Amino acid sequence: MLPYAIKKILYGLAVMAGVVVVVFVLFNVLPGDPARMTMGQRSDVQSLEAVRKEFGLDKSRPVQFLLYLNDLSPVSFHQDDVQNKEKYGYAVLFKTGTQVTVLKWPYLRRSYQTKRDVMTILKETVPNTFILAFASMVFAAIIGVFLGIVSAVHKDTWIDKAANAFAILGISAPAFFAGIVIAWFFGFVLSDYTGLNMSGSLYSYDPFKGEIITWKNLVLPTLTLGLRPLAIIVQLTRTAMLDVLAQDYIRTARAKGLGRHAIIYKHALRNALNPVITAISGWFASLLAGSFFVEYIFGYNGLGRTTVTALEMSDFPVVMGSILFIAFVFVVINILVDLLYALVDPRVKLA
Repeated sequence: MLPYAIKKILYGLAVMAGVVVVVFVLFNVLPGDPARMTMGQRSDVQSLEAVRKEFGLDKSRPVQFLLYLNDLSPVSFHQDDVQNKEKYGYAVLFKTGTQVTVLKWPYLRRSYQTKRDVMTILKETVPNTFILAFASMVFAAIIGVFLGIVSAVHKDTWIDKAANAFAILGISAPAFFAGIVIAWFFGFVLSDYTGLNMSGSLYSYDPFKGEIITWKNLVLPTLTLGLRPLAIIVQLTRTAMLDVLAQDYIRTARAKGLGRHAIIYKHALRNALNPVITAISGWFASLLAGSFFVEYIFGYNGLGRTTVTALEMSDFPVVMGSILFIAFVFVVINILVDLLYALVDPRVKLA
């Protein structure tokens, strides 16, 4: 099992290395002066040169790439001075003269616009996006499995056709279009009945109460983000249930006089959930990436909205940090799912 895990981790590191190369090349061919973006249009020459030196922008592109890798790597090499200690917050592993080999968190550099560390920005926004993605996945799993069961049990009836039509609609509708329609209909047309807002974040600040949580602002983004996985789970559950209900042991259970409820939920459903669990594990990471425009539409303060806003303002370090974080989440989840398959399914070869 250990060699298999090491192999998957090495594959994951190779994928992350490829993402880093693509991200660096992409955002270094775009127009714009990062130093002027950081300091403003009226900054003096000395300030611009200082910023270019800090980010290594006064060096050639290959050297800039190596410096970027050095910033991202948990084990990196630096001059042992007060400025680097404050910037990286590292722990020294080895020291050779003024050069040190250190252990640190990946340094994603500073925002051009706010001058804040990108890692700090991610720490503030990622939890909100995780809450939204988790709520969307729970919503999609519960409603999707229920509709899939109902559709399979009532095969070829109007209930089955309605569930299939809903699934096709959910898969076909893009998230940004569904978000606009849902926000307008439930947050504006029916706002007097639903009590929901067209936009709003989970956390807000009240000058008298301090930071407050507004759970109702999570409803419409959850509905929008969970629509597509819900539709897929409906189809997966229906197909799996129909296959299981046609098995011999289900016919035997019916012959023994077991009730319909016991056959469906105690015997058939347990064996039909494997493809659904696979879909849920794969969709969670996709929901993190899919939240970008959904958060922007609903004014939900999370990683997606922050990234889109940063892209509009050419705040490339924030965009690059967000992309690398999403890629890292995808890689970690895929590794965990592969290891889980290897543990529960003996047919998976550990090679």
